Amino acid sequence: MISTTILCVRFKNEVAIAGDGQVTFNQTIMKNKATKIRRMYNDQIIAGFAGASADALALFEKFEQKLDEYRGNFGRAAVELAKDWRIDRAMRRLEALLLVANYQQILLISGTGDVIEPDDGMAAIGSGGPFALAASRGLVKVPDITAEQIVREAMNIASDLCIYTNKNITVEVLSAQKGFTHG
Repeated sequence: MISTTILCVRFKNEVAIAGDGQVTFNQTIMKNKATKIRRMYNDQIIAGFAGASADALALFEKFEQKLDEYRGNFGRAAVELAKDWRIDRAMRRLEALLLVANYQQILLISGTGDVIEPDDGMAAIGSGGPFALAASRGLVKVPDITAEQIVREAMNIASDLCIYTNKNITVEVLSAQKGFTHG
């Protein structure tokens, strides 16, 4: 998947997800301030996408339906979405990846049937994902840093390296103390 960067970090008492705002079509920047992350299921889940926008929006909707169907059971909803995505003929053609998180877990969901939980509480997708992930792994060593600060700085680093990622960053945070915040 090219054309974006989505980063999610679980650290201390926070889960933060960030996405850049750039939308490209081939080699042309079409939009600078797109929002590729959102809150779901009564603000208990945060999610981001990489890939074709229409496909990702369809997947967001399907994931929300699964969350409703399984009464907020995050893991079950993710697995059932991945199963449907792999089996359903129309869904198989969707070209996107989802990165979803609640306070306890981060999951990457793909159309090949993958539901992957990272070992270290960090995951990234999109063309700038490897840059953002590497930066976040280094930033967790900074004293007194928060998950929100990690994703913001890591996204800035990724935007300096990936031509498909810009500095118009949207962040959503789930905190044990405050609930969701955004900026």
